[in-house]
Amino acid sequence: MHRPVDNTIEDLTPRQRDVLDAVLRLLVEEGDRLTMAAVARRASCSKETLYKWFGDRDGLLTSAVRWQASKVRVMPVDAGNLDLISLTESLEGFAQDWLKVISSDTSIALNRVAVSHTSSGKDNLGAILLENGRFALAGRLKPVLEAGKRRGYLAFEDSETAFRTFFGLVGRDVQIRLLLGDWPGLTEAAIATDAARATQQFLALYGAGKDSQAH
Repeated sequence: MHRPVDNTIEDLTPRQRDVLDAVLRLLVEEGDRLTMAAVARRASCSKETLYKWFGDRDGLLTSAVRWQASKVRVMPVDAGNLDLISLTESLEGFAQDWLKVISSDTSIALNRVAVSHTSSGKDNLGAILLENGRFALAGRLKPVLEAGKRRGYLAFEDSETAFRTFFGLVGRDVQIRLLLGDWPGLTEAAIATDAARATQQFLALYGAGKDSQAH
Protein backbone atom coordinates (compact mmCIF):
# COMPACT_ATOMS: atom_id res chain seq x y z
CA MET A 1 0.00 0.00 0.00
CA HIS A 2 1.44 3.36 -1.05
CA ARG A 3 0.75 6.26 1.29
CA PRO A 4 -0.62 9.43 -0.37
CA VAL A 5 1.93 12.21 -0.65
CA ASP A 6 0.86 15.64 0.60
CA ASN A 7 1.94 17.77 -2.35
CA THR A 8 1.02 21.43 -2.44
CA ILE A 9 0.78 23.24 -5.76
CA GLU A 10 3.75 25.41 -4.82
CA ASP A 11 5.88 22.29 -4.24
CA LEU A 12 5.23 20.80 -7.68
CA THR A 13 8.01 20.82 -10.26
CA PRO A 14 7.24 21.63 -13.92
CA ARG A 15 7.63 17.92 -14.71
CA GLN A 16 5.13 16.95 -12.02
CA ARG A 17 2.68 19.54 -13.34
CA ASP A 18 3.04 18.02 -16.82
CA VAL A 19 2.16 14.63 -15.33
CA LEU A 20 -0.95 16.09 -13.69
CA ASP A 21 -1.97 17.64 -17.02
CA ALA A 22 -1.68 14.14 -18.48
CA VAL A 23 -3.94 12.80 -15.70
CA LEU A 24 -6.56 15.43 -16.44
CA ARG A 25 -6.45 14.73 -20.19
CA LEU A 26 -6.88 11.01 -19.54
CA LEU A 27 -9.88 11.66 -17.30
CA VAL A 28 -11.51 13.53 -20.18
CA GLU A 29 -10.69 10.74 -22.63
CA GLU A 30 -11.17 7.63 -20.50
CA GLY A 31 -13.25 8.65 -17.50
CA ASP A 32 -13.24 6.07 -14.73
CA ARG A 33 -10.93 3.76 -16.69
CA LEU A 34 -7.98 5.85 -15.52
CA THR A 35 -5.15 3.68 -14.16
CA MET A 36 -1.65 4.36 -12.88
CA ALA A 37 -0.30 2.36 -15.82
CA ALA A 38 -2.20 4.52 -18.32
CA VAL A 39 -0.90 7.70 -16.67
CA ALA A 40 2.65 6.35 -16.73
CA ARG A 41 2.36 5.60 -20.46
CA ARG A 42 0.82 8.97 -21.31
CA ALA A 43 3.31 10.93 -19.19
CA SER A 44 6.33 8.85 -20.28
CA CYS A 45 7.35 7.97 -16.75
CA SER A 46 7.38 4.83 -14.61
CA LYS A 47 4.68 3.77 -12.17
CA GLU A 48 7.36 3.79 -9.49
CA THR A 49 7.90 7.49 -10.13
CA LEU A 50 4.17 8.16 -9.85
CA TYR A 51 4.02 6.33 -6.52
CA LYS A 52 7.07 8.23 -5.27
CA TRP A 53 5.66 11.62 -6.27
CA PHE A 54 1.96 11.19 -5.52
CA GLY A 55 1.44 8.02 -3.48
CA ASP A 56 -1.51 5.83 -4.49
CA ARG A 57 -4.28 6.52 -7.04
CA ASP A 58 -6.17 8.71 -4.59
CA GLY A 59 -3.01 10.73 -3.99
CA LEU A 60 -2.58 11.21 -7.73
CA LEU A 61 -6.22 12.27 -8.13
CA THR A 62 -5.92 14.65 -5.17
CA SER A 63 -2.92 16.38 -6.72
CA ALA A 64 -4.67 16.56 -10.10
CA VAL A 65 -7.77 18.14 -8.54
CA ARG A 66 -5.63 20.64 -6.62
CA TRP A 67 -3.82 21.52 -9.84
CA GLN A 68 -7.13 22.06 -11.65
CA ALA A 69 -8.56 24.11 -8.75
CA SER A 70 -5.45 26.31 -8.65
CA LYS A 71 -6.62 27.82 -11.94
CA VAL A 72 -9.30 29.67 -9.97
CA ARG A 73 -7.28 32.57 -8.63
CA VAL A 74 -8.13 34.93 -5.83
CA MET A 75 -6.79 38.39 -6.59
CA PRO A 76 -4.71 39.53 -3.59
CA VAL A 77 -6.08 42.53 -1.71
CA ASP A 78 -4.35 44.85 0.71
CA ALA A 79 -6.61 44.32 3.70
CA GLY A 80 -5.46 47.54 5.33
CA ASN A 81 -6.11 49.70 2.28
CA LEU A 82 -8.94 47.81 0.64
CA ASP A 83 -11.45 49.91 -1.30
CA LEU A 84 -14.67 48.93 -3.02
CA ILE A 85 -13.04 48.91 -6.45
CA SER A 86 -10.36 46.38 -5.50
CA LEU A 87 -12.90 44.27 -3.61
CA THR A 88 -15.17 44.23 -6.66
CA GLU A 89 -12.29 43.36 -8.99
CA SER A 90 -11.22 40.49 -6.74
CA LEU A 91 -14.73 39.04 -6.63
CA GLU A 92 -15.24 39.41 -10.39
CA GLY A 93 -11.86 37.83 -11.12
CA PHE A 94 -12.67 34.86 -8.90
CA ALA A 95 -16.07 34.45 -10.55
CA GLN A 96 -14.63 34.57 -14.07
CA ASP A 97 -11.91 32.02 -13.28
CA TRP A 98 -14.36 29.67 -11.60
CA LEU A 99 -16.80 29.77 -14.51
CA LYS A 100 -13.97 29.10 -16.97
CA VAL A 101 -12.73 26.15 -14.92
CA ILE A 102 -16.09 24.46 -14.28
CA SER A 103 -17.08 24.78 -17.94
CA SER A 104 -13.87 23.12 -19.15
CA ASP A 105 -13.93 19.56 -20.49
CA THR A 106 -11.61 18.59 -17.64
CA SER A 107 -13.88 19.72 -14.81
CA ILE A 108 -16.96 18.26 -16.47
CA ALA A 109 -15.18 14.89 -16.76
CA LEU A 110 -13.99 15.04 -13.14
CA ASN A 111 -17.48 15.79 -11.86
CA ARG A 112 -19.12 13.09 -13.96
CA VAL A 113 -16.66 10.44 -12.77
CA ALA A 114 -17.06 11.58 -9.16
CA VAL A 115 -20.86 11.40 -9.35
CA SER A 116 -20.77 7.93 -10.94
CA HIS A 117 -18.44 6.67 -8.21
CA THR A 118 -20.28 8.16 -5.23
CA SER A 119 -22.68 5.23 -4.79
CA SER A 120 -20.19 2.53 -5.80
CA GLY A 121 -17.43 3.39 -3.33
CA LYS A 122 -14.89 2.78 -6.10
CA ASP A 123 -12.64 5.60 -4.91
CA ASN A 124 -12.72 8.85 -2.92
CA LEU A 125 -12.91 11.19 -5.91
CA GLY A 126 -16.09 12.89 -4.66
CA ALA A 127 -14.53 13.70 -1.30
CA ILE A 128 -11.30 14.74 -3.02
CA LEU A 129 -13.20 17.14 -5.28
CA LEU A 130 -15.07 18.70 -2.38
CA GLU A 131 -12.03 19.05 -0.13
CA ASN A 132 -9.66 20.41 -2.77
CA GLY A 133 -12.21 22.18 -4.94
CA ARG A 134 -15.22 23.85 -3.36
CA PHE A 135 -13.94 23.82 0.26
CA ALA A 136 -10.45 24.97 -0.74
CA LEU A 137 -11.90 27.81 -2.81
CA ALA A 138 -13.97 28.91 0.18
CA GLY A 139 -10.84 28.99 2.28
CA ARG A 140 -9.14 31.27 -0.23
CA LEU A 141 -12.03 33.68 -0.83
CA LYS A 142 -13.35 34.04 2.72
CA PRO A 143 -10.37 36.21 3.81
CA VAL A 144 -11.29 38.65 1.03
CA LEU A 145 -14.90 38.74 2.21
CA GLU A 146 -13.79 39.21 5.81
CA ALA A 147 -11.44 42.02 4.79
CA GLY A 148 -14.37 43.69 3.04
CA LYS A 149 -16.41 43.36 6.22
CA ARG A 150 -13.65 44.83 8.39
CA ARG A 151 -13.34 47.82 6.06
CA GLY A 152 -17.08 48.40 6.17
CA TYR A 153 -17.96 47.46 2.59
CA LEU A 154 -19.73 44.20 3.43
CA ALA A 155 -22.14 43.30 6.20
CA PHE A 156 -22.72 39.67 7.14
CA GLU A 157 -22.75 37.52 10.26
CA ASP A 158 -21.17 34.38 8.85
CA SER A 159 -18.52 34.25 6.12
CA GLU A 160 -19.52 30.70 5.09
CA THR A 161 -23.08 31.82 4.40
CA ALA A 162 -21.82 34.85 2.49
CA PHE A 163 -19.48 32.65 0.44
CA ARG A 164 -22.26 30.17 -0.35
CA THR A 165 -24.46 33.02 -1.52
CA PHE A 166 -21.77 34.37 -3.83
CA PHE A 167 -20.96 30.86 -5.09
CA GLY A 168 -24.63 30.31 -5.89
CA LEU A 169 -25.02 33.64 -7.66
CA VAL A 170 -22.00 32.86 -9.85
CA GLY A 171 -22.78 29.22 -10.58
CA ARG A 172 -26.60 29.30 -10.80
CA ASP A 173 -27.57 26.10 -12.69
CA VAL A 174 -24.40 25.98 -14.79
CA GLN A 175 -22.83 22.84 -13.32
CA ILE A 176 -25.93 20.67 -13.47
CA ARG A 177 -26.59 21.73 -17.05
CA LEU A 178 -23.01 20.90 -18.02
CA LEU A 179 -23.21 17.51 -16.30
CA LEU A 180 -26.37 16.75 -18.26
CA GLY A 181 -24.77 17.68 -21.56
CA ASP A 182 -26.31 21.11 -22.05
CA TRP A 183 -24.01 23.98 -23.04
CA PRO A 184 -25.13 27.23 -21.34
CA GLY A 185 -23.30 29.48 -23.78
CA LEU A 186 -20.28 30.31 -21.63
CA THR A 187 -18.24 32.31 -24.11
CA GLU A 188 -15.53 34.67 -22.82
CA ALA A 189 -17.93 37.60 -23.15
CA ALA A 190 -20.76 35.74 -21.43
CA ILE A 191 -18.49 34.70 -18.57
CA ALA A 192 -17.35 38.30 -18.03
CA THR A 193 -20.97 39.48 -18.05
CA ASP A 194 -22.12 36.74 -15.67
CA ALA A 195 -19.23 37.41 -13.28
CA ALA A 196 -20.01 41.13 -13.15
CA ARG A 197 -23.74 40.44 -12.67
CA ALA A 198 -23.13 37.98 -9.83
CA THR A 199 -20.74 40.38 -8.10
CA GLN A 200 -23.19 43.27 -8.30
CA GLN A 201 -26.01 41.07 -7.02
CA PHE A 202 -23.82 39.95 -4.12
CA LEU A 203 -22.89 43.53 -3.26
CA ALA A 204 -26.55 44.49 -3.38
CA LEU A 205 -27.31 41.75 -0.86
CA TYR A 206 -24.33 42.18 1.44
CA GLY A 207 -23.04 45.67 0.72
CA ALA A 208 -22.90 48.00 3.70
CA GLY A 209 -23.51 51.12 1.61
CA LYS A 210 -19.98 52.47 1.93
CA ASP A 211 -18.62 54.15 -1.20
CA SER A 212 -15.20 53.52 -2.73
CA GLN A 213 -13.78 56.86 -1.62
CA ALA A 214 -14.08 56.12 2.08
CA HIS A 215 -10.86 55.98 4.03
